[in-house]
Amino acid sequence: MNLVVGLGNPGARYAWTRHNAGWHVIDRLCERLAAPEKKRSPDGIVWGPCFASEKRFFLLKPMTFMNLSGIAVKSVTSMLGLDLADILVVYDDVALPFGKIRLRPGGSAGGHKGMLSVIGHLGSGEFARLRIGIGGEYPVEDLSDYVTEPFSPREREALQGVCERAVDAVLLWLLRGTEDSMRDTNAPPGKEPGGDY
Repeated sequence: MNLVVGLGNPGARYAWTRHNAGWHVIDRLCERLAAPEKKRSPDGIVWGPCFASEKRFFLLKPMTFMNLSGIAVKSVTSMLGLDLADILVVYDDVALPFGKIRLRPGGSAGGHKGMLSVIGHLGSGEFARLRIGIGGEYPVEDLSDYVTEPFSPREREALQGVCERAVDAVLLWLLRGTEDSMRDTNAPPGKEPGGDY
């Protein structure tokens, strides 16, 4: 059993901001898989169980603000009895150009406040993560303003395609695991993740 987490901020103010890229991937997963009715708690929303072939998994959106995301991740992980190897966290990364996606088996938070919280509550960064590039063409002076600004019209138009590729990457991870799916997921531009779902 696995858990796929998408990071974001609650509220209409943040719905289409760059920091909510992880939430958009969860939304698209819910649509594609016709995910079962959601279950709400004070800290998050959970959908599931969902299935990819014979893989059983749950989807989670923490409903706290970004810097407290780890509370819901820890709570659901404990409730389901999962290990770190069972978790994939999907989140925005300003260090990647817009639209690029990268799968990694673990690592640091890289300054991302949501990931800092998740790592802090889980006690380790040794869980898989799928990073969604939101970086612009020019250096960012105020990172906190940039990530909480809405996607540009050009980005908004391209976002659906980015989320579709990210969903493919999530499903590939569920079926093959991190190491076996990294090559396809992290392929050069123009080569999209593939697999039978």
